[in-house]
Amino acid sequence: MRAAALSMLLLLALAACGAVQVEPPTPRGEAATACQRLSGLLPRTLDGAGRGTSVPESPYVAVWGDGEIALRCGVPRPARMAPTDQLQEIDGVGWFADPDKPTLYTAVAAPLYVEATIAGTHVAPQVLADLSGPISQVTPK
Repeated sequence: MRAAALSMLLLLALAACGAVQVEPPTPRGEAATACQRLSGLLPRTLDGAGRGTSVPESPYVAVWGDGEIALRCGVPRPARMAPTDQLQEIDGVGWFADPDKPTLYTAVAAPLYVEATIAGTHVAPQVLADLSGPISQVTPK
């Protein structure tokens, strides 16, 4: 009970500071290099939401607004994605929409996978289009 209360206080303190808790992935090799390059190319705003901070800080995580939009670079291939699934292509980047999680999209761009969580208060296709440009710049053609 005490641990739950402390966790709640920590989350409230983070929210008051404007930081959003997001678990960072641990990419390796080419994916880690591509993610580090991507970090510097991401937009300052997405669909009207300004760039925020995440806890713990990581070059593999970006958030906008109060966590309404979160990006994790270098995640594993989505377990739910089948080889026959159709990807939605936006500006040369294929996006997998998880049928079980309607706010979760994963860019499939070898050598990396980039996960975007987009709250229903935002226009997902516009956010994905704004993210596709930078993602396409860090992936091999």
